[in-house]
Amino acid sequence: MSSLSGKVAIITGASRGIGRAIALKLAGNGASIVVNYAGNAVKAEEVVAEIEKLGVEAIAIQADISKVPDIQRLFEQTLEHFGKVDILVNNAGIAFYKPITQVSEEDFDAIFAINVKGTFFACQQAAQHLSEGGRIINFSSSTTVMMLPTYSAYVGTKGAVEQITRVLAKELGAKAIAVNVISPGPTDTELFREGKTQEQIDRLAQMAAFGKLGDVQEIADVVAFLASDEARWITGQNIRVNGGIA
Repeated sequence: MSSLSGKVAIITGASRGIGRAIALKLAGNGASIVVNYAGNAVKAEEVVAEIEKLGVEAIAIQADISKVPDIQRLFEQTLEHFGKVDILVNNAGIAFYKPITQVSEEDFDAIFAINVKGTFFACQQAAQHLSEGGRIINFSSSTTVMMLPTYSAYVGTKGAVEQITRVLAKELGAKAIAVNVISPGPTDTELFREGKTQEQIDRLAQMAAFGKLGDVQEIADVVAFLASDEARWITGQNIRVNGGIA
C-alpha cells in the first residue's frame, strides 16, 4: 500500500474502538492525525502518545460532532496547526436498540444529530477545505440490510449516510475527492456490546461466514486502503466489511 506520508487525516470519535484503530493504522502509514473526541480527553491523549511513538505528528481536538460550530472549529484548528486536510474519516457515532414504541423524541434527535447531522456537516467542511484528490470515508453498517427488530432508528441514520455518500461522490468528483462508505458487520467494540446480552452477541457472531465478530483492525485496514492512492478510482461505493454476514 502506498505511503500516506505528508497527508493530514481527521478521524472523528478516535479516542477508542474503531476510531482509535483507524488513527493508529493511518499514522502507521505515515499520515499526521487529528484525534477528535467528544469528552474523554485522557483517552484521546493516550492515542496521540501512541501515534507519536510511530514517528508522526498527532493532536487531539475536542469537538461534539452533533454541533455544527464544533465541527467548524475542528476544521479551523486542524488548518491552523497543519495547514491542510487531506482525509476525513467520519467514524463518530452512537447506537441504541429499542422497539419503535419505546423510542422517544429525545432518543431520535440524539442519534440523528451525531450519526447523520454530524456526518453531513463534517462533509460540508471537507467539501470546502479538503485538498484536491482528498478522501472522505463515512461509516454505515451492514445492519441496514438485515431487518433486525429494535434497530429501526439506528439503521435509519445509517441509510441516510449511505445516500449522502452516493450524492457527494458525484458532487465532489470535480475536485477529485473520493467519497465512500464502509459498512462493518458486528465488530467487537465497547459500543457494539452495549445493551446486548452474551447470547445476542454470540448469535450475531455466528451469522458471519467466518463464525466470529469482526476485529477493529480488520475495519481499519479497509479504511487505510480507501485513503491510499491505490483506491483513487473508487468512489460512491458502499464497502461491506462484515465477514460475509447474512
